[in-house]
Amino acid sequence: MARTPSGMIPLGTQAPHFKLLDVISGEQKSLSEVKGKKGTLVMFICAHCPYVILVQDEIVRLAQEFQKEGVGFIAISANDVKNYPEDRPEKLKEQAETVGFTFPYLYDETQEVSTAYQAECTPDFFLFDEELKCVYRGRLDEATPGNGKPVTGQDLRQAMKNLIDGEPIDENQMPSVGCNIKWK
Repeated sequence: MARTPSGMIPLGTQAPHFKLLDVISGEQKSLSEVKGKKGTLVMFICAHCPYVILVQDEIVRLAQEFQKEGVGFIAISANDVKNYPEDRPEKLKEQAETVGFTFPYLYDETQEVSTAYQAECTPDFFLFDEELKCVYRGRLDEATPGNGKPVTGQDLRQAMKNLIDGEPIDENQMPSVGCNIKWK
């Protein structure tokens, strides 16, 4: 497992638009259709990455907590399915159903969206405000496979709480670390 940090786009970056296949519903979903009233979390994940597997239950808990507060959640997988067939759309759908995702899980077959977001790893988290400007990018928390730290979602949870409450979000943000996106 390659340990890759996220790229950390500049705060204030406008969220790139997209329209991708939702592996759960089989429908095309655009950013404007799935964004939240108070903010939007765009996360790059996949089915096979041990870093994602470690935190996927916490992602579900965050969605349960913050979707009702007006934060839209969107997961995107961009891995090359030719070389990583465990990340093909039907496996992503299986993951979503097994773990209980309550948000769209989109497949970026061309990898154009992942490139536009400068996503580097799975998981990679990007939180945008109601105007779709980046207010947080980085890690969920300090837990990684094998480091013994508990999965709490603390870093991302605090950013979302501050966004909802209209409080400033600490600009000292730590990059996410995970498996590199499997580029074609």
